[in-house]
Amino acid sequence: MKYAIYALLLSAAVTMVSGPVLIPLLHKLKFGQSERKLGPETHLKKAGTPTMGGITFILGIVAATMIFAYSASELVMPALLMTVAFALVGFMDDFLKVKKHNTDGLRAYQKIIAQFLIALIIAVYAQRSPFIGTSIYLPFSKVEWELGAFYIPVIVFVIIGTVNAVNLTDGLDGLASGVSLVYSMAMTVIFLYMASIMDAPVDMGQARQTQYAAELNSMAVFAAAVAGGCLGFLRFNSFPAKVFMGDTGSLALGGAIAAMAVFSRAVLLLPIMGACFVASAVSVILQVGSYKLRRKRIFKMAPLHHHFELLGYSETKIVAGYMIVTTLLCLVCLLAFQ
Repeated sequence: MKYAIYALLLSAAVTMVSGPVLIPLLHKLKFGQSERKLGPETHLKKAGTPTMGGITFILGIVAATMIFAYSASELVMPALLMTVAFALVGFMDDFLKVKKHNTDGLRAYQKIIAQFLIALIIAVYAQRSPFIGTSIYLPFSKVEWELGAFYIPVIVFVIIGTVNAVNLTDGLDGLASGVSLVYSMAMTVIFLYMASIMDAPVDMGQARQTQYAAELNSMAVFAAAVAGGCLGFLRFNSFPAKVFMGDTGSLALGGAIAAMAVFSRAVLLLPIMGACFVASAVSVILQVGSYKLRRKRIFKMAPLHHHFELLGYSETKIVAGYMIVTTLLCLVCLLAFQ
């Protein structure tokens, strides 16, 4: 547990120290947020706010994980590489937006191809790993669900869906980072608990059981590092935001959150613990589908947090509400491991 705490503190510290260095540099390079084509009018005043701020907490996550997750690497290194890979996709998207001075970055098909390739590599790796396999936990039971040949397509869908859901949630100051903070803290506890009982996916010898526990402890360090990075980033991203994480940060967070779900084999807890992320994605799907089929909108604006904005709720109240809901749902899900 102490290494998870160290990772959280170091990640937060690196993020908070790098912020005052990176933010002025982003201002100098004019890497600012372009005016959104779609969004509440109140967001127009945010145009010019530096983006790509996610680089700060990515540095924190990488540093803390590399330093404190040294006891095992078969799970945590793929998780870290997955986070960085999605961050690079987001960086390319942000860079093109800044270069073009509009909100058009990578084309949709380019992003989905990149995301699919990353997700496929991770899914195949997970399937072949002796620490993961093709079974997942059924929440609130001691039963495992063997997915067999369906494992890879399911995991690819989960990863891509999670990454884009987190990206859609990044629409208010402190929203994605705040919800991700709570989620990552809960996953830290889950990994530590799993390590304490050495609940392996298959029968292993004592040596492999011990190694599996070490792998889970390293994943707890990773989850804590993500939480620390989000905590440190809130120093600059809470309302009124001095910097936005950009797709660089939101895709990285989505990748990290998906990695935690896949490598814990608690994939089915993700839509519960991450219900606020799911709400963002589902609200967009429903809004688009309803308008195309009926020429009517279900929400005043999608994603859902913009709907609440137009109902008159302030950004800070919406963010607080999302974090409270996520905290309660995470506490409920922790009972699944008792």
